[in-house]
Amino acid sequence: MVVGDVTTGTDVLIVGAGPAGYVAAIRAGQLDLDVTLVEKDAYGGTCLNYGCIPSKALITATDVAHEAASAEEMGIHADPAIDLAGMMDWKDGVVDQLTSGVEKLCKANQVNLLEGTARFADENTVRVSHSGEGQGSESLEFEHAIVATGSRPIQIPNFEFDDEPVLDSKQALALESVPDSLVVVGAGYIGMELASVFAKLGTDVTVLEMLDSILPGYDDDLKRPVKQRATDLGIDFEFGYTASDWHDRDGEDGIRVVAEPADRAEADGGAEQVADERLELDAEKVLVAVGRQPVSDTLDLADAGVETDDRGFIETDSRARTNVDHIFAVGDVAGEPMLAHKGSAEGQVAAEVIAGEPAAIDYQAMPAVVFTDPEIATVGMTESEAAEAGFETVTGQFPFRASGRALTTGDSDGFVKIVADDEDGYVLGASIVGPEASELIAELGLAIELGATLEDVASTVHTHPTLSEAVMEAAENALGHAIHTLNR
Repeated sequence: MVVGDVTTGTDVLIVGAGPAGYVAAIRAGQLDLDVTLVEKDAYGGTCLNYGCIPSKALITATDVAHEAASAEEMGIHADPAIDLAGMMDWKDGVVDQLTSGVEKLCKANQVNLLEGTARFADENTVRVSHSGEGQGSESLEFEHAIVATGSRPIQIPNFEFDDEPVLDSKQALALESVPDSLVVVGAGYIGMELASVFAKLGTDVTVLEMLDSILPGYDDDLKRPVKQRATDLGIDFEFGYTASDWHDRDGEDGIRVVAEPADRAEADGGAEQVADERLELDAEKVLVAVGRQPVSDTLDLADAGVETDDRGFIETDSRARTNVDHIFAVGDVAGEPMLAHKGSAEGQVAAEVIAGEPAAIDYQAMPAVVFTDPEIATVGMTESEAAEAGFETVTGQFPFRASGRALTTGDSDGFVKIVADDEDGYVLGASIVGPEASELIAELGLAIELGATLEDVASTVHTHPTLSEAVMEAAENALGHAIHTLNR
């Protein structure tokens, strides 16, 4: 590429090198397209650098310390000393290995890498501004474009992320010292994952949530073990409140977070606690984790004719096309669910459609995972969703407390639940809460993708002793002949 005012061209321009963008670039390169990938920050995007990977690294590290300190029942007595700097160095090493791998894979697939910020000039041209003094900018003409700019944390009034005590998830994952106390605003998946991390590091954690329970959108039976485990870790919850402001404590260290009662009409069920007066919470830091919003406002999309909805998401069809036929959008910027693997799947489809392949996106077997303690994983339809879709359903469930392997790990909370069509036995959906739920859900996603029945899952011999036997037994329970739990 030539820096300056020279215009160059490319078959496929991809803006954003996160899991959606870099996967699209690599797949397009494999399909012999000329590809240019523009990234303004770091290859791998938020997921690899500031989200999925570093958070899971710290979840694993803190789990190791917590399990070692809590294994007296196994005859193990330990008091682990946590070296936060060493933990962060290890986490950063994992991130560096993955992000450098992304760059190498892109280059190996003949993807042209371009650092800078892209803005659309028209429906076939972008202007890329390069960071650094005197770096200038350049124009690129494209035949097809893929927007993969991802999302950013939502900021709430009076809690600016530039303020030293106020953290977003990225800042929380890079702290140099463990805070003595922390208020987490938001009990969604990010808030709950990080609340557990800091609780296991010894921080006094209070979670502030405007609704009446944790993890909105998940069934109560899935959330219950997570809430109980969090309470056992010493995490306090204040439901029915919204954070309104914060201020320094006069003459004392730390800050005071002020919360007001939330509008109870916004709650989604019977409140565990009714908020009726202002709440003040003292802490060293406050983490704001109320959700994420698409990064679509920096692209001058209107100059290319690309439309967004009222939340800033780019609307697409089943082939990842926007309203402009040769411009595609994938990943978080293209809407819910905001999942890295969903973005990667969309990126592959977009590249294949551009190459003339008959590809389309199928969300039927798209899994979702929350890496709380214990983990939650779902795929397909819930029992109520299946009923709303007109199915007569049958369900099967197997508790991990009846799993020999779960008992030998010391982690037997939770269960596997399968939802199937009562008439023909086809698996419609599944949910898991418990150890390794994020891994176990893949088998059930494959069952849905392949159109497998309960009989198919139940008759597949599973290794003993393993956690995966719980999947087999849940299918057997739905059929009425589970061996290691009572049948319904």
